[in-house]
Amino acid sequence: MCGIVGINSKNEFYVRDAIKRLKRLEYRGYDSFGYAYGSSLYKKTGHIVVPSSDDKTKRIIAHSRWATHGGVTDANAHPHVYENVTLVHNGIIENYQELKDLYLRKGHKFLGETDSEVAAHYFAEKLKEKDMINACSDFIHDIKGEFAILVLVKGDQNIYALRRDSPLVLGVGTDMNFLGSDIYAFSDATNMAIFFENDEFAVVGNDSFQFYDKHGKKISKEVQTFRWEQEESMLQNYDHYMIKEIMEQPKVVKRLLFSLDTEQKEKFHEFTAEMKKAKKIIFVGAGTSYHASLLGVYYLHRCGKAAQTIIASEFEHFIDVDEDSLVIALSQSGETMDVIEALKYAKARGARIASIVNVPYSTVQRMSVISLNILAGQEVCVAATKSFTNQVALMLALAKEFGYKVNMESLPQQIQSVLERSGSVKDMAMGLKDNEHLYVLGRGLSYPVAREIALKIKEISYIHAEGMMGGELKHGTIALIEKGTPVIGLVSGKDNAMLSNLKEVGARGANVITISNEAAGDIRLETSNDGKFGILASIIGQLLAYHIANAKGLPIDKPRNLAKSVTVK
Repeated sequence: MCGIVGINSKNEFYVRDAIKRLKRLEYRGYDSFGYAYGSSLYKKTGHIVVPSSDDKTKRIIAHSRWATHGGVTDANAHPHVYENVTLVHNGIIENYQELKDLYLRKGHKFLGETDSEVAAHYFAEKLKEKDMINACSDFIHDIKGEFAILVLVKGDQNIYALRRDSPLVLGVGTDMNFLGSDIYAFSDATNMAIFFENDEFAVVGNDSFQFYDKHGKKISKEVQTFRWEQEESMLQNYDHYMIKEIMEQPKVVKRLLFSLDTEQKEKFHEFTAEMKKAKKIIFVGAGTSYHASLLGVYYLHRCGKAAQTIIASEFEHFIDVDEDSLVIALSQSGETMDVIEALKYAKARGARIASIVNVPYSTVQRMSVISLNILAGQEVCVAATKSFTNQVALMLALAKEFGYKVNMESLPQQIQSVLERSGSVKDMAMGLKDNEHLYVLGRGLSYPVAREIALKIKEISYIHAEGMMGGELKHGTIALIEKGTPVIGLVSGKDNAMLSNLKEVGARGANVITISNEAAGDIRLETSNDGKFGILASIIGQLLAYHIANAKGLPIDKPRNLAKSVTVK
C-alpha cells in the first residue's frame, strides 16, 4: 500500500519539493508520513504536510504509510533508523518476529511495533561483517514476504533499492535519479524509467545506477521511455478531487474511444483475437474492477461469448485454468497484490495473461502477453470513478466486436447529460445522509451496478450499504427492511421482476428510490437498453455517494482505513 520516494542528485534541491512528490503518492496510504536527509529525520501521524522551510539536500528518502503491523503512531511511522542505517519499506516482512527475537537477544532496542523496523536492524547487523552489495543479496535470500525498500547508509552517497512483489521504479533524470512506488512520483520531471522485477536490487547514485540480481551479480536493464495520460493534479475550482474526477468522465471516455481507433487500434484487435481463440475466458479483479468485470461478462454473455469472472483473492480456490485459458486482469493500479497472485497461479498452469489497466508499465501489464490501457488519467481520490467508467466502456467496446449492439459514439454526451443532473442527485442525498443502512437492488445488467453503487456509498459516506441481486432479496435480506429503510432499485428496460422486488420492499415500508431508463421512477436515464445503463446509473451512484459524504463533512478524497493501491495480501 505505502508510497515511497527517493531522490539522489548532483545538485541540491529543496526538501519541500521532494515531499511534494511524496504528496503525489498519498493515495497509497495516509496514516503517517516521514522523511530523512543528511542528519535530519522527521515522521508524524496524519496526512502529509509539505514543510515550509528552505532546507536543501542532495539525497532524501520519504514514505507515506498505510498501517499493517503496528498502530498509527509517530514511532511506527517511517523512516526507521538503527545505528548507521535509515530506511523506508512498503510490504510485509512475514518472518519479522523471528528476526526481532534474534536482535533482542543481541541487545538491540526497538522503538516501535512494525515489521519494517526489523529491516533497519538487519542491514545494520550485516554491515558489521559485509559490504552493502552482499547485505542486499543476503536480505533477498533471508527475508520472507514482500518489500520495496530504500536504504541510506551513513557516509555512503548512494541510495540502495530492493524489490519483491511491491512496486518500485527508477526514474532516470539529468544529474538526478528518482525512486518511487510508481511513475507518478516523477512523471513531471522525466519520462525515462527502469522497472524493478522481483528479487532485484540497485545501487542508485546521483548520475549513475547499477542493478543486481538476487545473487549480487550485475545485470543490465533497459531504460524505457514512458507516456502517461494524466489530468491536471490541481483542484482548480472543485472542492474535492472526487467530484473533479467524476466531472472529467466525458473527456476521458472520449479519449479512450479515440485511442481504440488510433494508437491502440492494433492492440485492440490483437486483444479480441486472443479472446476469440481462447476456449475459456476468465476475468479477475478486486473491488471496483471486479464490478466492471461483472458487467463485461454480462455483455459478452448477451452476444453468445462464454466468459466468467472471479474475485482475485479467491481465484485459486474456485477456478481451474490451463493452456487453453485466457485470464484477463482488470486493475486500476496494475499493482493489486491479490490480482498479481491470481495471475501467478494462472501462469504457472499455462494460461495466457491479458490485462486492462490504467497505469502503464505496472506489474500486471508487464505480466501480460497483451494489454489495453483505459487512459482514465491519474485518480487522486481513493474511490475509483472515472477509471471504473473507462473500464466498463472498454468492456462494451470489446463486446461490440463479438456482436453486442451498442452506439459507443454517443456515450460521452450521455455521460455529460447525467452530470448536468448533479443538483437533483444532491437533493436526494440530503434525504439519505442520516440513514445508517441502505440497500441497492439490481438484476442482470443492473446487478453489478448495484454492487458498485453500494461500494461507493460505503467507502465515502460510511453508511452501511448492501448491493445485491433483486432475486435474493427474499432469501434473508428482506427481514432487515422496515419503515423508512432506503432501497435504491435499478430498473434497466422493462424488468418486471425488478419492479416486483421494489413493490415487495415498498409494502414493508421501505423508502424506494428508482433509477430507470424505461420504467417510471425518480431518476430517468436517457439510454436504450444497450448496456450503457450500466455506466450512467453508476455515475448517478458516484454523485449520490459524493453528495452524502459532503453533506456529512467527511474526508471524501481520503476515507478512513483505505488506500488506492492494495499492494499487500
